[in-house]
Amino acid sequence: MSAARTPPHPVTLVALSGVSALSMNVFLPSLPGMARDFGVDYALMQLSVSAYIGASALLQLLGGPISDRFGRRPVALTGLVLFLLATVGTLIAPTASSFLFFRMIQAVISVCMLLSRATVRDMFEGDKAASMIGYVTMGMAVVPMIAPVIGGIMDEAFGWRANFAMMGLLAMVVLIVVWRDMGETVRGGGITMRQQIANYPVLARSHRFCGYCLAATLSSGCFFAYLGGAPFVGEQVFGLTTAQVGYFFASPSIGYLTGNFLSGRYTARIGLNRMVLAGASICFAALSLSLISTLAGVVSPLIFFGSIGIMGLGNGLVMPNTNAGMMNVRPELAGTASGLGGALAVAGGAALSAVAGALLTPGSGAAPLLVIMCASALGSLLAILWVFRRERQLARMG
Repeated sequence: MSAARTPPHPVTLVALSGVSALSMNVFLPSLPGMARDFGVDYALMQLSVSAYIGASALLQLLGGPISDRFGRRPVALTGLVLFLLATVGTLIAPTASSFLFFRMIQAVISVCMLLSRATVRDMFEGDKAASMIGYVTMGMAVVPMIAPVIGGIMDEAFGWRANFAMMGLLAMVVLIVVWRDMGETVRGGGITMRQQIANYPVLARSHRFCGYCLAATLSSGCFFAYLGGAPFVGEQVFGLTTAQVGYFFASPSIGYLTGNFLSGRYTARIGLNRMVLAGASICFAALSLSLISTLAGVVSPLIFFGSIGIMGLGNGLVMPNTNAGMMNVRPELAGTASGLGGALAVAGGAALSAVAGALLTPGSGAAPLLVIMCASALGSLLAILWVFRRERQLARMG
């Protein structure tokens, strides 16, 4: 069938983002058990999260410009096929090292997340794009909300490999949907790689782009640090079972879902900068209260995971609006901007996830994780305040 179809249905874009999010977190409740199964330390097994995130950063950095040049559709199809092959590898891997090798290849699916955002920007502009990204990622948030719950149950019933088999089956379904529905949205056949390289410094020199990047990177860094440390905290600090950890993992996704809905509903009316400011403030306030509670000796999974849920709400306001802001700087470089912004976000997340895994040791409690997350949230808040300040300065200058 021809690739010259109409632009994709929003459900297709939700599916693209959803399968990428699924691959990141469905197996998280299984991490301690996977470490025992392979006979390795938790810190090594945690690389399946932090190193995967790092590989995703590199792939998004490459995937954005490639999709600007060759189109969204072929990049999405290629990413899904490679992900399916790598998933087979994770299922048959006999050792932790071979598993991690195929797990890194699985990171190619991360390009699907940036493609869904870039495709929305191809079709819409300005605050309308931010609203549509909010709605698309609102639907996508349902997947990571229920995935750890299902993952924990499947782990207890069938073992951790069942989660990777589920990833492969769902990716196959998404591949079929994308093949049938996703028309090309890049106008005029895309721009050459030479033109992209020539224009790339424009993004780097833009205070708006850098500010949005920092706000997104540090806000998502809170979530990635949580991904790296929450399985350990749930089991070692709160004594939860694998399935219970999966249930609590739904809390940030519920918050994120709510934040995305609010972004879709109100960004066009309020403006994306104010929405980012509100989200960053909510993240910092929630995590600070949780840290204060922990340092005061009030240790409870309800307080910890409840604050994470509120953090998810803040992220749901920050992420779609910062992504739209980055892509608005140079609309013809939407894929490049989405890829660069996504790469920086997940690279920072990989670092924070690895730090969280290294600092969490038996007896450490949840405080090290919360300190990392609070610092990241504060950085995000300062970044968007910097954007406000620079725009006021430019407005006074003329």
